[in-house]
Amino acid sequence: MFGARCLLRALRSCSSVPCPRHKPSTKLSVRDALGAQNANGERVKVQGWIRSVRSQKEVLFLHVNDGSSLESLQVVADSSFDSRELAFGSSVEVQGQLVKSPSKQNVELKAEKIEVVGNCDVKAFPLKYKERHPLEYLRQYPHLRCRTNVLGSILRVRSEATAAVHSFFKDSGFVHIHTPVITSNDCEGAGELFQVEPSSKIKVPDENFFSVPAFLTVSGQLHLEVMSGAFTQVFTFGPTFRAENSQTRRHLAEFYMVEAEISFLESLQDLMQVMEGLFKTATRAVLASCQEDVELCHKFIAPGQKDRLEHMLKHNFLVISYTEAVEILKQASENFTFTPEVAAVDLLVPGVGELFGGSLREERYHFLEQRLARLGLQEAYQWYLDLRRFGSVPHGGFGMGFERYLQCILGIDNIKDVIPFPRFTHSCLL
Repeated sequence: MFGARCLLRALRSCSSVPCPRHKPSTKLSVRDALGAQNANGERVKVQGWIRSVRSQKEVLFLHVNDGSSLESLQVVADSSFDSRELAFGSSVEVQGQLVKSPSKQNVELKAEKIEVVGNCDVKAFPLKYKERHPLEYLRQYPHLRCRTNVLGSILRVRSEATAAVHSFFKDSGFVHIHTPVITSNDCEGAGELFQVEPSSKIKVPDENFFSVPAFLTVSGQLHLEVMSGAFTQVFTFGPTFRAENSQTRRHLAEFYMVEAEISFLESLQDLMQVMEGLFKTATRAVLASCQEDVELCHKFIAPGQKDRLEHMLKHNFLVISYTEAVEILKQASENFTFTPEVAAVDLLVPGVGELFGGSLREERYHFLEQRLARLGLQEAYQWYLDLRRFGSVPHGGFGMGFERYLQCILGIDNIKDVIPFPRFTHSCLL
């Protein structure tokens, strides 16, 4: 009994004094680890994929990347950690101390624990270590190509450009509108639409699911025109679809559009200023936040694009006639060109084609009414006439092809390489 009491007192005494423990590891992204200012042995945990392995007699070097930056983090470990599982493409979790590096990097991770989360069969893996695969080759593997340096850079730029576009419109006082993907409108009248119908298992007999024919949208313009009757500046940014039987380097069946509509707008010049402001503001933001990624594309894919892009940002866009624009495009000029026609304007980029398209909208009620009547569309578009009947104002807007914008700033020749999962004729992988 006495012994049990003594044991109980000892346990109580022990429980009141905390046992020494290692400070838990802080989880960091590779980007944050590389940017650490004070690398004084802080215990951290990094997760990612092995980009390279180099084994020496007494030390093992790994380069681990998690997609947060172009640069990988160097991991230094004892040779006892060496294993066949530590191979190019394998996913790992590394815990250790973040210390100053004697090599080119600012810091390196001195490994205390390395766990292989997922093995990679190097022989069967289509991406090979130290091999610079052409973009055409990578298109065969849409589920794997994002793991390469070049696609990683392009997709990080895409992400930052998306944020920059939203930031520009927010700072300029625009309201973001989620326009529908399914619509009964044919905004551009080209007839190249994907029709939406239920599958045969749930198909409603003898009638349309929506009671009217429905399509995937080709533009959010008409819905933005509706909203511009309540908000003076609106924009949308989302997927659009076009059933073009084309496999050229400039066309996709699914692509993203940035579209804006502005009320109380009376001149093309005012519209062009917004277009130019969007391009330059978003591009400068991307260059500031993704410098290494942009430089990789300019160095290995499009030499000379850096100088062309700097020229575009420094100078005002040119306003010229349609004939002059065609001639300039034929000569592969490096300048941007606006081509106004009546009350419309296009922004053309050599090598890319039309980047922006905008116009002042027709506001005259009777003119629209007569035109819709001739086309037999007056009943279907009575709502559009109503916009002109009830408090109409002069307004205009534009659209910018987002993938073409990325082609322009990065110098990427094929539009299929600037979107994560390209859809085009005879190709809908994944």
